[in-house]
Amino acid sequence: MVEEDISWWTNGFWGGQLWQLYNSSKNEKYKKAAEKNEELLDKALMLFEDLHHDVGFMWQLTSVANYKQTGNEVSRTRGLHAATLLAGRYNPKGKFLRCWNEEKTGWVIIDSLMNVPLLYWATEETGDPRFKEIAEEHVNTVLTYMVRPDGSCSHIAVFDPKTGEYIKELAGQGYAADSAWTRGQSWGIYGLALSYKYTKNTDYLVAAKKVANYFIANISQSGYIPLVDFRAPKDDERHDTSAGLCAACGLLELSSHLEENDAILYQNIAKKIVDNTINKFADFELDHDGIIGGGTVAFHRDVENEVPIIYTDYFFIEALLRLQGKEFNIW
Repeated sequence: MVEEDISWWTNGFWGGQLWQLYNSSKNEKYKKAAEKNEELLDKALMLFEDLHHDVGFMWQLTSVANYKQTGNEVSRTRGLHAATLLAGRYNPKGKFLRCWNEEKTGWVIIDSLMNVPLLYWATEETGDPRFKEIAEEHVNTVLTYMVRPDGSCSHIAVFDPKTGEYIKELAGQGYAADSAWTRGQSWGIYGLALSYKYTKNTDYLVAAKKVANYFIANISQSGYIPLVDFRAPKDDERHDTSAGLCAACGLLELSSHLEENDAILYQNIAKKIVDNTINKFADFELDHDGIIGGGTVAFHRDVENEVPIIYTDYFFIEALLRLQGKEFNIW
């Protein structure tokens, strides 16, 4: 992690796994390893310039998790630094959080929905309403421009950073601009369900159900393990297990906000996703790196196709613990 890129967006998922395991077992070895992982990320906060919207993934799963488990005030401070950095990316004209860096000053990606819980947490911790208000404005923009009437989601929306005017959607990691990249759909399910959890805005709950129902209808055609893009050519049969397992967590979160009859549907689908993923892609050999294979980073990338990915393993662990009633309120 330190040798490759300390600011890389996935660097919080190992800590997230460790805090999930510590929460369920209280085994100190997980706590100690998680604390070491968190301390290494201090270098990323100091470097600053390579950080972007994914500070939620990086510090929600490490510092905020630590603070929730132990009350560590240093971890709380780290989490608030990250939240302040994220809030600083807000574009008041377009009412969105800028995603990525460089020339992408008007870009928004669906993944960002999973980062705004850091802002909700910051408001709860500080009493400052601005963090939550920024989060809600951003989610509202995503709902308006990125969640389609049929429940599919675009990966990237481009806005004029000076006027806030919507310009177009881009393919990003999916097949095409108007396609349905499956991990993007899973970010949508889980992120919208989490925004409903913090705000009780029923628009977010309705949207989460719409995206979830679109996802379920499509994965039922591929053995409940999603392909990389729901609208890709039919001869492309690559899977993305990270999309399925993230969606499983999102469906379980969504079910927790519904009446029992509705909740059961989403719980059963989540369990089917996990079971089928284990049967096809699990590797429990201790000398192999990664637990779940079948993860694909992007449709048009020649590498990282159907391989183990750290966030696949994270969502696998979270989904298993949720299904056992041992979940940790990490988000």
